[in-house]
Amino acid sequence: MKAPSFAYARPRSLAEVFDLLEAHGDGAKILAGGQSLLATLNMRLSAPDVLVDITGVPGLSGIAVEGGTLRIGALTTHAEIERSPEVARHAPLLAQAVPHIAHVAIRNVGTFGGSVALADPAAEYPACALALEATLVVAGRQGERRIAAGDFFRGLYDTALAAGEIVVAGEFPLRAGYRAAFLELARRHGDYAIVGLAAHAKLDGGRLSDVRLAFLGAGDRPMLAVEAARAVDGKAPAPAVVKAAQDALARDLDPPADLYTSSAAKLHLARVLTGRVLAALIA
Repeated sequence: MKAPSFAYARPRSLAEVFDLLEAHGDGAKILAGGQSLLATLNMRLSAPDVLVDITGVPGLSGIAVEGGTLRIGALTTHAEIERSPEVARHAPLLAQAVPHIAHVAIRNVGTFGGSVALADPAAEYPACALALEATLVVAGRQGERRIAAGDFFRGLYDTALAAGEIVVAGEFPLRAGYRAAFLELARRHGDYAIVGLAAHAKLDGGRLSDVRLAFLGAGDRPMLAVEAARAVDGKAPAPAVVKAAQDALARDLDPPADLYTSSAAKLHLARVLTGRVLAALIA
């Protein structure tokens, strides 16, 4: 199948981007890497009037430590995040997650901003952003604003982006003494996850605190397992503690079934991942 006809624009500044979004409204689609958008175009699930290619806009890529945060530009590719020593040092959860994203060819082109703006509930970055308490930096005609990851992802492919706004960066707080673990289960490597888990916690004397367990593929957005985290918080993950956290998932999650996996099976897999991730956090 071929994509429908559309106009193409490649602005060279944010001001030009905002002009195009204002002129075309819902008829404009942002191209920030296109690894999801091009597929939906070819399947005619998307039919924009104009494709706004922002890859030529300066200042939207790069990875830098600024003050107390790690800042990742929206046009930074998955491959750049995967190779970055700054990410490996300051946000190892992201470094662990990237190899699960599709395949190398896609990681060379797909971008951080494209992934978080799409807000696919089975994607890796939204769950990592939630686990790490990241802030998404968005910009529009009126300037920049910062949105906590917990407020940014609102539902299935739905975000807090207002009309005329785009994601320009993600900011991840720097924290010492924390451990990270990312795992997901998929039918084949590179497929969308059936269920995945991004975990972040402080480790001190074998005990975990400030535990954040963010699931992907378990709801209409990344899902924070608050009750499961509470069952572990302040404790060493002994078998009884792990079981308590696994049991608590029934109160945190009600994963939707898909064509291949029932809700009950997804919840079971979430329990399995919880046990594995808690073990990895103290390994």
